[in-house]
Amino acid sequence: MTAIYKYPVEVLHLLVSPEHAYFGRARDGAADVLTEDAGRIELVAGKGIVGDRFFGKAAHMDAAVTLMAVESLESIATDLGVPPFDPLLTRRNVVLRGAQLAPLVGEEFALESRGDVVRLRGGRPAHPCVWMDRMLAPGAHAAMRGRGGIRCQALSDGILHRGPAVLLSPVPLEPEQAGEAVRPRPNRLP
Repeated sequence: MTAIYKYPVEVLHLLVSPEHAYFGRARDGAADVLTEDAGRIELVAGKGIVGDRFFGKAAHMDAAVTLMAVESLESIATDLGVPPFDPLLTRRNVVLRGAQLAPLVGEEFALESRGDVVRLRGGRPAHPCVWMDRMLAPGAHAAMRGRGGIRCQALSDGILHRGPAVLLSPVPLEPEQAGEAVRPRPNRLP
């Protein structure tokens, strides 16, 4: 990272689940799997979160950790006219308050909490699945597009703690835009 911009954030939730809950047809319901909202998680470089369903899976090495801004969920609930959502239902690993995440796609950044630093590389946007209509509210799948967070690769071993944290970014961010939808850039190909 070259220039470092520091943003105070709060780590609200740290989801760890050894199994997938959303597979098959949504009408059949979610699987009853153990899901922990941990006080801290351990990350291993190149593998992800210890104990999580994506840990060490070759297909997910560059996207084993998902981050989401809670402001996105608050904005979606407001847009749909429904009560606030349980952030754990999105199955995102790290739910933050005060973090604009979209500019971090393709960037190396870090989260510092309680003196521990975890380095991550922002990968692709975390697109919502149709399960969101069943688990959150009708229309949530479409409303989450551009607000589903980002999938990341763990670049360092370390511990991430729930509570106050600092987001160290190589690019300037606008935390007040954390809940706004990001629309994909138009394709320049003919």
